[in-house]
Amino acid sequence: MSDLQKEVSELERKSATAARLFDIRRIIGGLFVVYGVIVTIAGLTASDADLKKAEDININLWTGLGMLALGLFFLVWLKLRPVVAAAAPEDEQEQEQE
Repeated sequence: MSDLQKEVSELERKSATAARLFDIRRIIGGLFVVYGVIVTIAGLTASDADLKKAEDININLWTGLGMLALGLFFLVWLKLRPVVAAAAPEDEQEQEQE
């Protein structure tokens, strides 16, 4: 394998790693989980005055739990269906010849 081919292979590997690292599902899921924990804690520590303002519905608790569920959904989705880098055309030709 020539130096150019080795360099191209290395760049493709780095690109695939970056694609997995910056997958939007990871970012969205992580943010929703973090904010969901914060809002859920705010809902658990709500005072009677806060509940009275919201007509006795603990909106922070329910919103926080919803955010946690959505964030966990995104993270589970990422785990079950990871990003797969497309094979290079040269690799496909080599596999067909074997």
